[in-house]
Amino acid sequence: MLNPTFSRRLLLLHAIEHHEKASVPELMKSLGWPRRTLQDIIKALPGLGVDLEFVEDGVRHNDGHYRVTNWGPIDKQWVAEHKASLEAAVQG
Repeated sequence: MLNPTFSRRLLLLHAIEHHEKASVPELMKSLGWPRRTLQDIIKALPGLGVDLEFVEDGVRHNDGHYRVTNWGPIDKQWVAEHKASLEAAVQG
């Protein structure tokens, strides 16, 4: 059985990779997760060896989106192939 916490991290990486502009509001809509959950996971991703970049789109600091610049040790193809299992693990 997959770990729900780790599965959430992988699903968020997948979502960021597949959104043209993966802003927190956009991710909230597509994943249905609260803002705080997304922010906490985004802060935890570098601990997995993943590199994220925040691209500012506007004048305000929080106007922008995330981009994965390095998946580190995580195989993004594996994540894509196992997305349904990861979603099931998150939903319990």
